[in-house]
Amino acid sequence: MRVHISKAFASMLLILGITVQTLGQTASALTADLGTNHEQGSRVADTRHQGKRPRVGLVLGGGGAKGAAEIGVLKVLEQEGITVDYIAGTSIGSIIGGLYSVGYRAADLDSLFMQQEWLDLLSDRKNELAGKLYEEIDGVSYVFGFPILRRNKGESDESRVGIDDRKHKEDEADEDNDENLEPGKRRTRTVGLIHGDNVIALLDSMTGKRGEVDFNRLPIPFRAVAVDIRKMEEVVIDRGSLPHAMRASMAIPGAFKPVEVDSMLLVDGGVLNNLPVDVVREMGADLVIAIDLTQNKREPREDYDRAAGNTLQRIIGWLAHRPDLQKYDVNRRDADVYINPDLHGFDAASFTSKKIASMIERGTEAALEAVPQLRELKKKIVKN
Repeated sequence: MRVHISKAFASMLLILGITVQTLGQTASALTADLGTNHEQGSRVADTRHQGKRPRVGLVLGGGGAKGAAEIGVLKVLEQEGITVDYIAGTSIGSIIGGLYSVGYRAADLDSLFMQQEWLDLLSDRKNELAGKLYEEIDGVSYVFGFPILRRNKGESDESRVGIDDRKHKEDEADEDNDENLEPGKRRTRTVGLIHGDNVIALLDSMTGKRGEVDFNRLPIPFRAVAVDIRKMEEVVIDRGSLPHAMRASMAIPGAFKPVEVDSMLLVDGGVLNNLPVDVVREMGADLVIAIDLTQNKREPREDYDRAAGNTLQRIIGWLAHRPDLQKYDVNRRDADVYINPDLHGFDAASFTSKKIASMIERGTEAALEAVPQLRELKKKIVKN
């Protein structure tokens, strides 16, 4: 895992969801094939590095439910025969990108998005408790299956998620010792009711990638972008648990529980880098296709001191200055093919089937408008 210090602290976007019961057969089949295809995919990636053909990077921006439009774009890329060599994603883009990197294709993701029980997934609802007014299990209080309160003490290990679970058993003991530490060394209290258990269960099931994985050795090399909220630093995740990396990238501050790994507390990558063109360039991409879900473009404001004050003061400074817009502006201009679907009228929580279908279609329309650019890009690939 590599840490990139950014000047910014940016856009907080809602995130995604996906449920375990859909695409069961497709997920099982692909999971079974992943072990066989893993080495083959790695050899393909290595061959690309050795050749002279320009390498293509795909950037998938964040935007919650609006990520459905990215699926529409992927359909056109597949129809045009565009070979993707690298993928970098933020937030919902990390979920779509992570699944695409292990073998899922646009048709699979279309079905996945269209058949979700979004409320259950995003709220960590337990369906077996849906008919009960109140129930408490393992320190978690449920009302009609929705978790409304988690006790700090006695919290079960299973309800806590991270890229590396080894630290979790130490967490509560460490919290007890916080008051004895110097102010600058105290642990950041994590905020966010939703632990993302349902999301992790689905991603575990779909990727078949448990334990330590080198993301360079996936069928398509992949990066997930998150943010260490303690230091206001961008974190580019290139190894570890793939499902937990995707989960960290979509941990919306205040909604989802941050993911703790080593000394870092990871939240949604959109906070600092919502369109990581720079990340896929660093991976080795010569040509970049970027899918941007942002609708209301704003001008960058004056810079501010990222290191000034405590965590709360830094957040207030970010809200006042929005320096993240500078990086976003540079990144979108650096893409060779920039695709920005018209998603006005939709928002990060537009998870109804009708809206998802409309956003997928709008993504397809935007990509079709970019076909001349995509074909020019493909000529550069074929020429070499």
